[in-house]
Amino acid sequence: MKIFILNPPYVKDFCRSARWAAKSRGRVQRHPDYLLTLAGVLLKNGHEVKFTDGPIKNLSREDIKKQIKDFMPEMVVIHTTTPSIYNDLEYAKNVKEISDNIITIAVGPHVSAVPENTFEIAKRQYNNSLDAIAIGEYDFSIAELADNPSNLSNILGIATINNGRLNYKKAPLCNVDLLPEPDWKLIDPNDYYDAGKRFPFLTLINARGCVGNCSFCCYHNVISPGKIRQRKEELVISEIEHDLALFPQIKEIMFETDTFAINYSYTEKICKLIINSGLNKRISWSCNLRVDTNLDLLPLMKEAGCRMLMTGFEFGTQEALNSVRKGTTLQQAKKYAETANKLGFILHGCFMIGAPGETIESAKETIRFAKSLPCDTIQFAGLCPYPGTPLYDWAVKNNYLIAKDWTEWLNKDFEQCTLLDYPQLSSKAIDYYIDRGLKSFYLRPQQILRMIFNMRSLSDFQRKLFGFKNFLDYFKGK
Repeated sequence: MKIFILNPPYVKDFCRSARWAAKSRGRVQRHPDYLLTLAGVLLKNGHEVKFTDGPIKNLSREDIKKQIKDFMPEMVVIHTTTPSIYNDLEYAKNVKEISDNIITIAVGPHVSAVPENTFEIAKRQYNNSLDAIAIGEYDFSIAELADNPSNLSNILGIATINNGRLNYKKAPLCNVDLLPEPDWKLIDPNDYYDAGKRFPFLTLINARGCVGNCSFCCYHNVISPGKIRQRKEELVISEIEHDLALFPQIKEIMFETDTFAINYSYTEKICKLIINSGLNKRISWSCNLRVDTNLDLLPLMKEAGCRMLMTGFEFGTQEALNSVRKGTTLQQAKKYAETANKLGFILHGCFMIGAPGETIESAKETIRFAKSLPCDTIQFAGLCPYPGTPLYDWAVKNNYLIAKDWTEWLNKDFEQCTLLDYPQLSSKAIDYYIDRGLKSFYLRPQQILRMIFNMRSLSDFQRKLFGFKNFLDYFKGK
């Protein structure tokens, strides 16, 4: 079967508009690792696959329609997000205008969380052009559908509408050791920029699921619920070797797993395998960590070539952390940051404004806390209540969610709006303290000097220059 996998663009020039990624608005420009893992599964099963990353390639709707028409697939898989769902479903309509025989199937956290609403929108506004939704981890469900397209309504994990009712049976979570490497041959890593990572880089997801219970996480609550499932350590090393053989020019591997070092013995083995294979001499790597990581692992990770730690500190008050069920403490965060800094890691901190019960004073405290930590870079974002999360249900129940329709998740500049509005802290105030946090952190002389002294290579200089340009562009647009 010929299968077209699409990450849809919004509009022409959206991807390259002047936005600062640290604001965490709109569609994130990141590697499409989940979609390319699906491509790997399909190719392994003997199917022909074409992948298009519309935002990264800066393509228009007409460009996408021409690609689909030229390829003439038998199935089109459309990645969706909450802010862009109407835009994404219009591509299903475009596909059916080319041929009504092409199967259209939507994937992603949004459609997994609200499948009935998605089908309703497709029926009401887009000529009932969506055939199916692959809910949750879709790799093997879509592969089975590709093998048996006539069996559309009977495949586990695939939702359809029959006689006006949702038809769906849950599929088991996949065995991550059976997943192939993402098919990186379908992209050019030089198309993907990130101010925090050495360029060019690739991402690697060595596990699915999470040990956390954060009320705001859509992937853990919707896509990969349950305990963490980690790929065999030897498979992880093999994937790094595969990536380097495919793209010798890459400078870094980013472990995009939400909680990379949560299992001590597993992380220890991966680090020792990296050292014993000499990979630590060939490439650096970065990862996402929680502040409750066992700090005894950090020296070994450093020896194994780990350069940067991306960490969800989230908030600067214990009340805010507790309100989103983060499961960590401010004391853990301080000790973690101090230890990482002493060992020479580059530390990127993720912070949010807008926790349940947030006040002006607690928002200021989060900014103060961020500035007190030895972070090289940070990002501030508004807490976002994605569908399918406990936070979303809470916000709707208490009438704190501003948007009444998915179209209201984006502003006129195609940036994701702040969506929470409280009696004691308005959405405008949340926006104000996001910007205040960014400015007050980065415009300190000691912070500017810190970032300069942490540059160790031309690649470090390039990513800092990229980040600084985006910083200026963002605030010029304000």
